[in-house]
Amino acid sequence: MTEEMPQMDMDDESVLEWTADAESAKDRIDKYVKAQMGEDTSRSQIQLWIEDGNLTVNGSPVKANYKIAAGDLIVLRIPEAEATEIVPEDIPLEVYYEDSDVIVVNKKRGMVVHPAPGHASGTLVNALMYHCKDLSGINGELRPGIVHRIDKDTSGLLMAAKNDKAHASLAAQLKEHSVTRKYFALVHGNLAHDQGTVDAPIGRDPHDRKMYTVIERNSKPAVTHFQVTERFGDYTLLELKLETGRTHQIRVHMKFIGHPLVGDPLYGRSKGIRMDGQALHAAVLGFVHPSSGEYLEFQAPLPQDMEDLLHSLRNR
Repeated sequence: MTEEMPQMDMDDESVLEWTADAESAKDRIDKYVKAQMGEDTSRSQIQLWIEDGNLTVNGSPVKANYKIAAGDLIVLRIPEAEATEIVPEDIPLEVYYEDSDVIVVNKKRGMVVHPAPGHASGTLVNALMYHCKDLSGINGELRPGIVHRIDKDTSGLLMAAKNDKAHASLAAQLKEHSVTRKYFALVHGNLAHDQGTVDAPIGRDPHDRKMYTVIERNSKPAVTHFQVTERFGDYTLLELKLETGRTHQIRVHMKFIGHPLVGDPLYGRSKGIRMDGQALHAAVLGFVHPSSGEYLEFQAPLPQDMEDLLHSLRNR
């Protein structure tokens, strides 16, 4: 198993260390580091760090095509990112609610929530910066206003805070699990039960760092409630309610019980009907307003591609 060492601040850079295991032997170093760092860091960015001499193996610089040996000590020094000003972009937003404290939008499938390596523009944050002008700064320059995220290829409702007081309130509600979050998902197979709960801890997959899995060690509690909405024989439409909000939670839990999401590029199946991204939609979002104390709840219909897919299944 590959072991990741803690990230440490050293002057104006961060350092990551890994010791390669036997399973990683003969992997290219750039491919290996990409797997450890996950989907937010592009392989081209890693290759630039290698070219600049920011990565060493057993104390010596290497090239991007270096083949790893078991036991190699890999050290990556990540330079402090240059100050990046987010460019507001006139990207259409489907706004469900907005006032001086909070904005609720229906994010389209394929849109990244905030800037990250490989996604410097075209994100929801770029659109919010243009639309709102004022967003909370608690999460730093690259994630203004962002209280929670949904995956790039998941559509649906997401809230953002316009000031720090609102951000603190919404974040506290998420931590207390009092925010209502309901999703619709089309999964493979015919579930044996009409409803149920998956209570299984989630952590990084020790064999593939860009993925998550149900695992006891180095994990966090995760609870997902599901209810069957419609059956199609070899596919099932589910309504899911999150009690916790772990990264990829629904996708991981559905794979864990043997019913992965249709179209999921990481956790899905290669056979069967296809979709451009997982068939997952954040349909309902409810929370207590940070200022008024009023409970607000919003519902967004399924995106057209999911509706079309369900229509075709009904007409088979």
